[in-house]
Amino acid sequence: MTDTELIRSGVMKINWVKDFMPTLEGIRKRFEQEKPFEGKRVTVSVHMEAKTAYLCLVLKSGGADVRATGCNPLSTQDDVVAGLQSMGIPVFAKHGATNEEYEAHLVEALSHKPHLIIDDGGDLVALLTGSHKELAENLIGGCEETTTGVHRLRSKAAAGTLPWPMMNVNDAKCKHYYDNKYGTGQSVWDGIMHTTNLLVAGKTVVVAGYGYCGRGVAMRAKGMGADVVVTECDAVKALEAVMDGYRVMTMDEAAAIGDIFVTTTGCRDIITRRHMEKMKNNAFLSNAGHFDVEINKDDLMALSTEKYLRRENIEGYVLKDGRTLNLLGEGRLVNLAAGNGHPAEIMDMSFSVQALAMEYLLKNGESLAPGLYSVPDSIDEEVSAVKLAAMGITIDKLTKEQEDYLNQ
Repeated sequence: MTDTELIRSGVMKINWVKDFMPTLEGIRKRFEQEKPFEGKRVTVSVHMEAKTAYLCLVLKSGGADVRATGCNPLSTQDDVVAGLQSMGIPVFAKHGATNEEYEAHLVEALSHKPHLIIDDGGDLVALLTGSHKELAENLIGGCEETTTGVHRLRSKAAAGTLPWPMMNVNDAKCKHYYDNKYGTGQSVWDGIMHTTNLLVAGKTVVVAGYGYCGRGVAMRAKGMGADVVVTECDAVKALEAVMDGYRVMTMDEAAAIGDIFVTTTGCRDIITRRHMEKMKNNAFLSNAGHFDVEINKDDLMALSTEKYLRRENIEGYVLKDGRTLNLLGEGRLVNLAAGNGHPAEIMDMSFSVQALAMEYLLKNGESLAPGLYSVPDSIDEEVSAVKLAAMGITIDKLTKEQEDYLNQ
């Protein structure tokens, strides 16, 4: 595409999602009037696609000086970058960036020394507490919206190395109940089905991890007629998977029977050499965790005599015994590396929580001690109420007598 075509395509995508994000649009209108972020600098590091672009525009409407970057080299959409830049927001990201380019983009996005950050996976915090502490001199705090990023923040908070307050957006009800379960559940299969153009029904799908993301992936696979197997290391979650009607076993057992593997754990080395050695010819390996460490790509390469591109976003690894294993999206987030990410209606809730949590931090951050904080229930309640209203749904309200009865 030419630069003009990229801009046109990106702006079209941003305008499209705006029409399906009524909760965030309502927040934008209020921000536009009140300007709560006037004079403040904000850095946003989230998967750089249309819904993220609209969040950046909402913050800009509130008076913020926003800089944006990606949080994964393969989830950046270059037309959205061009479109957002044409709408007045500096963006530092490109699809397929090398690791060195990716880090340079993060640093550039932070170079205006932000007052607030939105992080996705923890890379901004890692830089600001590591090699680029000088860029954090104005930082009030920030938000983190991924399970992986929250794990990293908890570790820092426990070690006393988290210098500011951070909001745990991932565990907000309007985020993980819907984004992780329904958003991941749909978008993962959108990415896999679009990329492979193959049937899901009748196949054995192995889902590694039964947190909210794994539940969503398993639920949608079952709904499309797959035989779903769940692998887990948490006894409570494994038992829940059994009660939900799935077969539960170890990855060592599942490796030999799976047709499609989806990792959703946020941990490393979920699928390694010993599992690959047992897999069927033409098994598909995909990851829905934040980083590309759940499927051990070094092991896959060591087992192979050849690697070649079979379709866009599908690399075939030919093993020494002649079997081929298919890796989707280079082992990165399959719903973004090989798809369009979560539906706009889902991100409407998640990004509304982000926007309101940023406003909360702006008002309260300087009085908060460093640490990881839950999103206030009032924000979840506000987002839920506005979302229901936008859907034309009304719900019951407790009477005074009912409230008194419950509170006695």
